[in-house]
Amino acid sequence: MQEDFHYYATYCAALLAGYKHIDSLDICYAAQMVDHCSVTWLKKFGGPYMAATTQLQAELLQARTDPIGLCDITRIWSAFHFLPKDLYADIDKGTKSYKDKYRLICGTNGDLLKDTVKLAKGKGLEAAGIAMHVLADTWAHTYFAGTPSLVINNTNWYFYELFPAEGVEPERRQIVFSHNPSASEDVDKPVYVSSVYQSNEHSIMNLGHGRAGHLPDYSYIRYAYLPAWGGYKEIIKDNPHDYEHAFAQMVYALSYLRGDIDVFEKDSYAFDKIQSHLKKIRGIISKRQIDASGDWKAFGESLTGEEIPDFDMDKYILEYVHSQDKSDTYLGRFFNGALLQKKMVAEKIMESGNRLAGFL
Repeated sequence: MQEDFHYYATYCAALLAGYKHIDSLDICYAAQMVDHCSVTWLKKFGGPYMAATTQLQAELLQARTDPIGLCDITRIWSAFHFLPKDLYADIDKGTKSYKDKYRLICGTNGDLLKDTVKLAKGKGLEAAGIAMHVLADTWAHTYFAGTPSLVINNTNWYFYELFPAEGVEPERRQIVFSHNPSASEDVDKPVYVSSVYQSNEHSIMNLGHGRAGHLPDYSYIRYAYLPAWGGYKEIIKDNPHDYEHAFAQMVYALSYLRGDIDVFEKDSYAFDKIQSHLKKIRGIISKRQIDASGDWKAFGESLTGEEIPDFDMDKYILEYVHSQDKSDTYLGRFFNGALLQKKMVAEKIMESGNRLAGFL
């Protein structure tokens, strides 16, 4: 997912869960910050490198892909963007190395999601925002793994956008991928950008959904493709359905974090709280556009009459730098939440007998 959902839609979800405007801003800021908190950014002001929640493209291109480097990559991307659904998935084919990678495939409503939301309980708005980023990405990034792997994440030429029509099979239009990172994507042709095929199993081009481009990040699209891990058998991804459920699950999870629900349960959604707004939400999600920020922002502002400021990743740096007690700053609390999430996921992966996130 991208800023339209992690920032603006998360703000809306927090409001509908019962948070006030100012608290909703703190939650959505942390959710969006997960996509910006890189080592490069942390170096600007002396932040803790271990709290990095993402890696910039330039960082990834220079990253080591030996076992140590792969562990560093996997700890970040599996913890924050591709949360594994089932670390003990029953699979009867392949070597242990293949099975370990397969068990890192992201999916919704896994045990680690429950652990993630429960971990954020009582740890502040920043931790809540981090958990919402992770939760939302389980819906967008389903079927991809947060570790570089050709045998898991690769796709091939078989990519079709689906256009459902009542009473008949969906119309299929083949998607043409460009491998020029500076190329403009066109939702009408359609033309999208994806990573270049690399036969090296551990090439950074084979991390996450790079081979599928940004399609998982666009709420309006339905598509069919052939994942490598599935033996190149067709998978259909229905983003409008998934994004709607992601939003409803965020409202439910935030209601739990706020204290309105005693126990967080998997596969539970607050459709009751969003029912009166569901037509509007579905309209935003299904609208054919690469960036839905404007529509989510307008919806959020219509709920409170308050302005939602643009996201500014450097907003809290001065507070952090000049504070004597950095743990009592917005970024200090964000870093603490990030470190706890990364540690928890890495420990769970290690406990499963999987060494792809290293040893702790």
